[in-house]
Amino acid sequence: MSGKTFFLDKDGDSIADKVLRRIRFDIITNTLKPGDRLRLERLRETYGASVSTLREILNRLAAEYFVVAEGNRGFGVAPISQRDLRDICEMRLLLECHALRRSIEVGSLDWEAQVVCCHHKLHTVESQLIGGDDTQVMKWVQYDWDFHHATVVACDRPVLSASHSNIFDRFMRYHLYVLDFRGRPAAEEHARLRDLVVGRDADGAVALLTSHVTAGMEHIIASGKIPA
Repeated sequence: MSGKTFFLDKDGDSIADKVLRRIRFDIITNTLKPGDRLRLERLRETYGASVSTLREILNRLAAEYFVVAEGNRGFGVAPISQRDLRDICEMRLLLECHALRRSIEVGSLDWEAQVVCCHHKLHTVESQLIGGDDTQVMKWVQYDWDFHHATVVACDRPVLSASHSNIFDRFMRYHLYVLDFRGRPAAEEHARLRDLVVGRDADGAVALLTSHVTAGMEHIIASGKIPA
Protein backbone atom coordinates (compact mmCIF):
# COMPACT_ATOMS: atom_id res chain seq x y z
CA MET A 1 0.00 0.00 0.00
CA SER A 2 1.38 3.40 -0.89
CA GLY A 3 1.28 6.16 1.64
CA LYS A 4 -1.68 5.77 3.95
CA THR A 5 -1.37 3.19 6.70
CA PHE A 6 -4.31 3.95 8.97
CA PHE A 7 -5.94 0.69 7.85
CA LEU A 8 -2.98 -1.35 9.12
CA ASP A 9 -0.71 -1.62 12.14
CA LYS A 10 2.95 -0.98 11.42
CA ASP A 11 5.86 -3.09 12.65
CA GLY A 12 7.40 -1.63 15.79
CA ASP A 13 4.31 0.32 16.81
CA SER A 14 3.69 0.70 20.52
CA ILE A 15 0.32 -0.30 21.98
CA ALA A 16 -0.56 3.40 22.19
CA ASP A 17 0.27 3.89 18.49
CA LYS A 18 -1.88 0.92 17.49
CA VAL A 19 -4.82 2.05 19.60
CA LEU A 20 -4.53 5.61 18.32
CA ARG A 21 -4.62 4.32 14.74
CA ARG A 22 -7.64 2.13 15.50
CA ILE A 23 -9.59 4.97 17.10
CA ARG A 24 -8.68 7.37 14.29
CA PHE A 25 -9.77 4.72 11.76
CA ASP A 26 -13.08 4.23 13.59
CA ILE A 27 -13.68 7.99 13.52
CA ILE A 28 -12.77 8.34 9.84
CA THR A 29 -15.04 5.42 8.90
CA ASN A 30 -17.80 6.71 11.21
CA THR A 31 -17.89 3.63 13.41
CA LEU A 32 -17.48 6.31 16.06
CA LYS A 33 -20.00 8.82 14.80
CA PRO A 34 -19.81 12.63 14.81
CA GLY A 35 -20.79 13.93 18.23
CA ASP A 36 -20.45 10.57 20.02
CA ARG A 37 -19.25 10.82 23.62
CA LEU A 38 -15.95 9.02 24.14
CA ARG A 39 -16.24 7.51 27.60
CA LEU A 40 -12.89 6.30 28.85
CA GLU A 41 -14.18 3.15 30.54
CA ARG A 42 -16.04 2.06 27.44
CA LEU A 43 -13.01 2.79 25.27
CA ARG A 44 -10.83 0.77 27.66
CA GLU A 45 -13.10 -2.24 27.17
CA THR A 46 -13.19 -1.81 23.38
CA TYR A 47 -9.55 -1.04 22.65
CA GLY A 48 -7.72 -2.69 25.53
CA ALA A 49 -5.67 0.30 26.64
CA SER A 50 -5.39 1.91 30.06
CA VAL A 51 -7.40 5.00 30.92
CA SER A 52 -4.23 7.11 31.15
CA THR A 53 -3.10 5.91 27.70
CA LEU A 54 -6.52 6.60 26.26
CA ARG A 55 -6.55 10.09 27.70
CA GLU A 56 -3.20 10.78 26.03
CA ILE A 57 -4.49 9.36 22.74
CA LEU A 58 -7.64 11.47 22.82
CA ASN A 59 -5.60 14.59 23.44
CA ARG A 60 -3.47 13.73 20.41
CA LEU A 61 -6.59 13.18 18.31
CA ALA A 62 -7.96 16.50 19.54
CA ALA A 63 -4.80 18.15 18.23
CA GLU A 64 -5.56 16.49 14.87
CA TYR A 65 -9.20 17.78 14.99
CA PHE A 66 -10.80 14.33 15.08
CA VAL A 67 -11.82 14.72 18.73
CA VAL A 68 -13.00 17.66 20.80
CA ALA A 69 -12.19 18.11 24.49
CA GLU A 70 -15.35 19.04 26.38
CA GLY A 71 -13.82 20.29 29.62
CA ASN A 72 -15.20 18.43 32.63
CA ARG A 73 -17.45 16.38 30.33
CA GLY A 74 -14.46 14.57 28.78
CA PHE A 75 -14.08 13.97 25.05
CA GLY A 76 -16.33 13.60 22.04
CA VAL A 77 -15.97 12.81 18.35
CA ALA A 78 -15.62 16.04 16.40
CA PRO A 79 -18.90 17.11 14.78
CA ILE A 80 -19.33 17.58 11.04
CA SER A 81 -20.78 20.53 9.16
CA GLN A 82 -20.82 22.04 5.70
CA ARG A 83 -18.75 24.94 6.98
CA ASP A 84 -16.10 22.56 8.34
CA LEU A 85 -16.04 20.61 5.07
CA ARG A 86 -15.52 23.78 3.05
CA ASP A 87 -12.69 24.81 5.36
CA ILE A 88 -11.06 21.37 5.02
CA CYS A 89 -11.47 21.49 1.23
CA GLU A 90 -9.76 24.88 1.05
CA MET A 91 -6.86 23.68 3.18
CA ARG A 92 -6.54 20.44 1.20
CA LEU A 93 -6.23 22.42 -2.02
CA LEU A 94 -3.70 24.81 -0.52
CA LEU A 95 -1.47 21.93 0.59
CA GLU A 96 -2.03 19.48 -2.25
CA CYS A 97 -1.60 21.99 -5.07
CA HIS A 98 1.71 23.15 -3.62
CA ALA A 99 2.90 19.55 -3.12
CA LEU A 100 1.74 18.62 -6.62
CA ARG A 101 3.76 21.40 -8.24
CA ARG A 102 6.83 20.38 -6.28
CA SER A 103 6.43 16.70 -7.19
CA ILE A 104 6.03 17.50 -10.88
CA GLU A 105 9.20 19.59 -10.66
CA VAL A 106 11.42 17.00 -8.97
CA GLY A 107 9.70 13.62 -9.45
CA SER A 108 11.67 10.77 -11.03
CA LEU A 109 10.70 8.22 -13.65
CA ASP A 110 9.92 5.77 -10.82
CA TRP A 111 7.55 8.38 -9.39
CA GLU A 112 5.74 8.61 -12.74
CA ALA A 113 5.41 4.81 -12.77
CA GLN A 114 3.91 4.86 -9.28
CA VAL A 115 1.32 7.43 -10.37
CA VAL A 116 0.33 5.24 -13.33
CA CYS A 117 0.20 2.09 -11.17
CA CYS A 118 -1.98 3.69 -8.50
CA HIS A 119 -4.30 5.10 -11.14
CA HIS A 120 -4.69 1.65 -12.72
CA LYS A 121 -5.99 0.22 -9.42
CA LEU A 122 -8.26 3.22 -8.90
CA HIS A 123 -9.62 2.97 -12.44
CA THR A 124 -10.41 -0.72 -11.95
CA VAL A 125 -12.51 -0.02 -8.86
CA GLU A 126 -14.16 3.02 -10.45
CA SER A 127 -15.20 0.86 -13.41
CA GLN A 128 -16.83 -1.58 -11.00
CA LEU A 129 -18.67 1.25 -9.27
CA ILE A 130 -19.85 2.73 -12.56
CA GLY A 131 -21.06 -0.76 -13.43
CA GLY A 132 -23.28 -0.75 -10.34
CA ASP A 133 -21.16 -2.54 -7.72
CA ASP A 134 -21.77 -0.22 -4.74
CA THR A 135 -19.89 -2.57 -2.39
CA GLN A 136 -16.61 -1.11 -3.69
CA VAL A 137 -17.02 2.39 -2.20
CA MET A 138 -14.72 1.73 0.77
CA LYS A 139 -12.03 0.32 -1.52
CA TRP A 140 -12.48 3.31 -3.83
CA VAL A 141 -11.83 5.73 -0.97
CA GLN A 142 -8.59 3.88 -0.18
CA TYR A 143 -7.43 3.83 -3.80
CA ASP A 144 -8.45 7.46 -4.24
CA TRP A 145 -6.03 8.32 -1.41
CA ASP A 146 -3.33 6.09 -2.91
CA PHE A 147 -3.59 7.84 -6.27
CA HIS A 148 -3.68 11.39 -4.97
CA HIS A 149 -0.85 10.59 -2.56
CA ALA A 150 1.19 9.13 -5.42
CA THR A 151 0.89 12.38 -7.37
CA VAL A 152 2.45 14.37 -4.50
CA VAL A 153 4.78 11.83 -2.86
CA ALA A 154 7.84 13.17 -4.68
CA CYS A 155 7.47 16.43 -2.78
CA ASP A 156 10.49 16.57 -0.47
CA ARG A 157 8.76 18.55 2.27
CA PRO A 158 8.02 16.28 5.30
CA VAL A 159 5.98 18.86 7.24
CA LEU A 160 3.86 19.62 4.18
CA SER A 161 3.34 15.88 3.57
CA ALA A 162 2.26 15.23 7.18
CA SER A 163 -0.15 18.17 7.12
CA HIS A 164 -1.63 16.99 3.83
CA SER A 165 -2.11 13.46 5.17
CA ASN A 166 -4.07 14.79 8.14
CA ILE A 167 -6.31 17.05 6.07
CA PHE A 168 -6.94 14.26 3.54
CA ASP A 169 -8.07 11.98 6.39
CA ARG A 170 -10.51 14.63 7.53
CA PHE A 171 -11.82 15.06 3.98
CA MET A 172 -12.07 11.27 3.64
CA ARG A 173 -14.23 11.13 6.77
CA TYR A 174 -16.90 13.12 4.95
CA HIS A 175 -16.69 10.84 1.90
CA LEU A 176 -17.22 7.81 4.12
CA TYR A 177 -20.08 9.49 5.98
CA VAL A 178 -21.96 9.97 2.71
CA LEU A 179 -20.65 6.74 1.06
CA ASP A 180 -21.47 7.86 -2.46
CA PHE A 181 -19.21 7.82 -5.52
CA ARG A 182 -19.49 10.80 -7.89
CA GLY A 183 -19.44 8.51 -10.90
CA ARG A 184 -17.99 8.79 -14.39
CA PRO A 185 -16.99 12.50 -14.11
CA ALA A 186 -14.68 11.71 -11.15
CA ALA A 187 -13.16 8.75 -12.99
CA GLU A 188 -12.53 10.82 -16.11
CA GLU A 189 -10.93 13.59 -14.03
CA HIS A 190 -8.58 11.07 -12.41
CA ALA A 191 -7.47 9.81 -15.84
CA ARG A 192 -6.85 13.35 -17.08
CA LEU A 193 -4.96 14.21 -13.90
CA ARG A 194 -2.73 11.16 -14.41
CA ASP A 195 -1.90 12.32 -17.91
CA LEU A 196 -1.21 15.91 -16.86
CA VAL A 197 1.03 14.79 -14.00
CA VAL A 198 3.04 12.34 -16.11
CA GLY A 199 3.20 15.00 -18.86
CA ARG A 200 4.68 17.44 -16.31
CA ASP A 201 1.96 20.04 -16.94
CA ALA A 202 1.91 21.66 -13.50
CA ASP A 203 -0.53 24.47 -14.36
CA GLY A 204 -2.97 22.10 -16.00
CA ALA A 205 -2.72 19.55 -13.17
CA VAL A 206 -3.30 22.16 -10.47
CA ALA A 207 -6.30 23.62 -12.32
CA LEU A 208 -7.85 20.18 -12.75
CA LEU A 209 -7.12 19.16 -9.15
CA THR A 210 -8.81 22.32 -7.91
CA SER A 211 -12.01 21.70 -9.88
CA HIS A 212 -11.91 17.98 -9.02
CA VAL A 213 -11.67 18.43 -5.26
CA THR A 214 -14.24 21.24 -5.27
CA ALA A 215 -16.68 19.09 -7.24
CA GLY A 216 -16.19 16.26 -4.75
CA MET A 217 -16.98 18.60 -1.88
CA GLU A 218 -20.12 19.91 -3.58
CA HIS A 219 -21.23 16.33 -4.29
CA ILE A 220 -20.94 15.49 -0.59
CA ILE A 221 -22.93 18.59 0.38
CA ALA A 222 -25.59 17.86 -2.28
CA SER A 223 -26.26 14.52 -0.60
CA GLY A 224 -28.20 16.44 2.06
CA LYS A 225 -26.55 14.40 4.81
CA ILE A 226 -24.18 17.09 6.10
CA PRO A 227 -25.69 19.63 8.51
CA ALA A 228 -25.23 23.31 7.71
